[in-house]
Amino acid sequence: MLPEYDFCKKCFRQYDIELSEDIYIKLDLYADFLVEYNKNVNLTAITEPIEILHKHFIDSVLIEKYADIPENASLIDIGTGAGFPSVPLKLFRPDIKLTLLDSLKKRITFLQILCKKLDIEAEFIHDRAEVIGKNSEYRENFDISCARAVANMSVLSEICLPFVHTGGIFVAMKGLSENIFDGYNAIQLSGGKITDEFIYDVAGDNRKIVIVKKISHTPTKYPRNSGQIKKKSL
Repeated sequence: MLPEYDFCKKCFRQYDIELSEDIYIKLDLYADFLVEYNKNVNLTAITEPIEILHKHFIDSVLIEKYADIPENASLIDIGTGAGFPSVPLKLFRPDIKLTLLDSLKKRITFLQILCKKLDIEAEFIHDRAEVIGKNSEYRENFDISCARAVANMSVLSEICLPFVHTGGIFVAMKGLSENIFDGYNAIQLSGGKITDEFIYDVAGDNRKIVIVKKISHTPTKYPRNSGQIKKKSL
């Protein structure tokens, strides 16, 4: 499915990432399974091998280049969809303790099968983030939360920051056009502070990664329920 190993290795190396043959085999399996499963369950509009390589796999792994991810860090991927960015990242960083959260059962089923195929350990949660974010088992219990192009920065900050303990980080992977500071109020109210914003290029497509540090506890009233969030952003 993916281009040959030497080509993929060269593409990863352009971003100073070393691709081993073992990881390549798993990424190739991932791509095959993604495209096949996508025929029946809508997971992605990106199905061409070269685009999967760059826009899904390389883009996902670049999170480690810009975010400080400690050894054995606990990470929750909010609205993970087909597993991006966290499943490719987990292949390169097997020490990460991974939790995958999505509101659609069909996506969680895909991820459970995928992770078994890839021999990846993860916890799977089928629910809305604003519901699980109120659950004491998960609230302020992670080193890192991340989300990739799920919603605008205001909404993302309100639903993602409650999962992170004080001193941890929320990593938002966004398109270049979004004004990140539109989410400034939500970030501040949720206990966060923007510490870095990185603009980068993947195969001619400009993107950004925003790092938000959790500097204080999230007030118990956040996140609000989905109806309140949709009605008015913070």
